[in-house]
Amino acid sequence: MNNKVLFSHSYFLRFDPKQWSTGRPYPPLGTLYAASMLRKNGYDVTLFDTMFAYTPNDVVDYLERQQPDFFLIYDDGFNYLTKMCLTNMRDAAFKMIQIAKEKGCMVIVSSSDATDCHEMYLQQGADFIILGEAEHTLLEVLSEFKKEHQDFSTIQGLAFLQNNSVVKTAKRNVMKELDDLPLPAWDLIDIEPYRESWMKKVGYFSLNMATTRGCPFKCNWCAKPIYGNRYNTRSPENVVAELKMLKEKFNFDHIWFCDDIFGLKPGWVKAFAEIIEKENLHFKFKMQGRVDLLLQENGIKDLARAGCENIWMGAESGSQKILDAMDKGTTVQQIYQATRLLKKNNIKPSFFIQFGYPGETRNDIEKTIKMIHELLPYEIGISVSYPLPGTVFYENVKFQLEDKRNWTDSDEMALMFRNTYHPAFYKQLHSYVHKSYRMHLAFENWKQLLMHPVKSNLSTIKKALSGFYYAPASFIEKRKLYQLEKV
Repeated sequence: MNNKVLFSHSYFLRFDPKQWSTGRPYPPLGTLYAASMLRKNGYDVTLFDTMFAYTPNDVVDYLERQQPDFFLIYDDGFNYLTKMCLTNMRDAAFKMIQIAKEKGCMVIVSSSDATDCHEMYLQQGADFIILGEAEHTLLEVLSEFKKEHQDFSTIQGLAFLQNNSVVKTAKRNVMKELDDLPLPAWDLIDIEPYRESWMKKVGYFSLNMATTRGCPFKCNWCAKPIYGNRYNTRSPENVVAELKMLKEKFNFDHIWFCDDIFGLKPGWVKAFAEIIEKENLHFKFKMQGRVDLLLQENGIKDLARAGCENIWMGAESGSQKILDAMDKGTTVQQIYQATRLLKKNNIKPSFFIQFGYPGETRNDIEKTIKMIHELLPYEIGISVSYPLPGTVFYENVKFQLEDKRNWTDSDEMALMFRNTYHPAFYKQLHSYVHKSYRMHLAFENWKQLLMHPVKSNLSTIKKALSGFYYAPASFIEKRKLYQLEKV
């Protein structure tokens, strides 16, 4: 009947030690969207959620019980961890492909890694690779199987083998009307392991949502293999309808809006905030934004009244030379302005920082560290430049890349091309900057204790006391960094 579909994805939390320890997992949102689309069109869908699985072999039981016609490895394109194309997850995907083929399934794969490396996945036994945004392509592929005479070459956004040669069809345009999509199939998820992990690690329960797809900006290191450079958005009403459903079904405390850029469309955030207030919804959320788009105080106030408590900004570097080399389109001055404006409105600013971009010198690194110390963001996420296929950055360094072109897990921090310093220097730099940042936070809390003792709380005291650890630790890490600088 070709009607039974078993969905899965390739992210195994246990294979990523840093993320397993952090304990803040999010359900595979992109997978749930695709499952909902198929179910709306009459398919019998089930899910093997790999998030808490032990090995790829865990899929065997699901395959034997469900006996699906199709096995889909459909990664969550909204999750930055899947965009990194980690080799632990790629190997797991290959193993699941092998197992599903042995069980007689037709295997279809949709992921950032498979889009970039479709030939590799086809060689491992996958029957079809969906390139780019996948929901409509997937529906057309499955519909084609119901025809007496099948011709997959007419389906846009597809790669497959024909007579031992790779066929890659025309590119599919991304969807514009996102409200036409059914809401994700949240009922397929066993939510309790997610809730338990969040409550154990941070004391509240967060879920993920996407209000947009794509990003119109052209930072030359940023890969967009799934949703591309177009920017399309759901209506505020559609988003709030999902929020109300999730609140009723799962009673979440917090939302991570996983858009590349939240609320870019003029007037969207204001309308969203008004509906949130009208519906009397109460929750906190974090989001991602560009510093140049966070300079209007009215917009910041709208975010605050909607419930925004933390904005992750792609600060990247404190050196204008490096920002320009990245084609970032922002300035160091805007980073300072946006950070101060967010703090003024009681929204926590957090920084994504990137070291190791080609041409970066010690002076550029010091400018970035100085910026972190002066602005003291709420959190920092530090990475080293990571070349992904399809980017200008990748094209510039691909001839320096050897056999290793992907990290094994998200904490590997390996610099895979030649740069100013040895790869070990950047690994140590990551450690030093984190400890130095914590030391400066401790000093800031000491100031608050001394100047405003009545307003201080237990958190302020703990952070201040942490300076007794981070001050000597920072000194030791800096010495190690200095030694590696000479290598």
